[in-house]
Amino acid sequence: MKRFLLAAFAILFVSAAASLVRAADAEPGAVLDKAIKALGGEKLDKVDAISWKSKVAITFNDNTNEFTSQSTLQGLDRYRSEMDGEFGGNPFKGVTVFNGDKGWRKFGENKMELEGDALANQKRQIYLQVIPALPTLLRGKGFKLAAAPEEKVDGKPAAGIKVTAPDGKDFTLYFDKETGLPAKLVAKVSGFQGDEFTMETTFQDYKEFDGIKKATKAESKRDGQAFVKSEISEFKVLDKVDPKMFSEPE
Repeated sequence: MKRFLLAAFAILFVSAAASLVRAADAEPGAVLDKAIKALGGEKLDKVDAISWKSKVAITFNDNTNEFTSQSTLQGLDRYRSEMDGEFGGNPFKGVTVFNGDKGWRKFGENKMELEGDALANQKRQIYLQVIPALPTLLRGKGFKLAAAPEEKVDGKPAAGIKVTAPDGKDFTLYFDKETGLPAKLVAKVSGFQGDEFTMETTFQDYKEFDGIKKATKAESKRDGQAFVKSEISEFKVLDKVDPKMFSEPE
């Protein structure tokens, strides 16, 4: 009987220890630290401004339109993106800029100031796009992290972090448990007409740019339907950015 009790106690002890290890692995701080190390470690910590070039295909009502974009970001409050492509067979050029609490969007010769919900939605779109590349931003003021249930992404286990952003809205970011690299992001987003969707974005094909790893391909679905595919051709860390970059477009 004594041997049985000792054996039972040993089994319970090992099970409890294993549970503690699994809990520790799921701690958002540990998951985030592993991701930052996998993406570049100290080099990632020092990043303040970045630029990137992308080829993008966006699908509306079964129609796919392609364009190229060049974007620059400093922190999370200064951003500029220039687009060039076709929409519905017609060529177009577009510029989106925000600088602190100011923002503008210009298509062709038509320019509008972004205010209220439009500006807030644009800022949310940007941090959802950038944080998987720079998860160090999650250490910033106003972000709250909590563990999220593990999921499988492309058949591989992924640890989840539920994030509440400074704007009070949530999203969940998943990291490949083996590599630590960001694998998927799930969030509620608003379209141009204010309608809300569940957006699910997966990240693939990581490559190294000056010591920093970056997913070069991303695919987004809205409510399960194909929406955006993008492929990055260039990614740079910038030492400084001309403040005029974030001025109102002419």
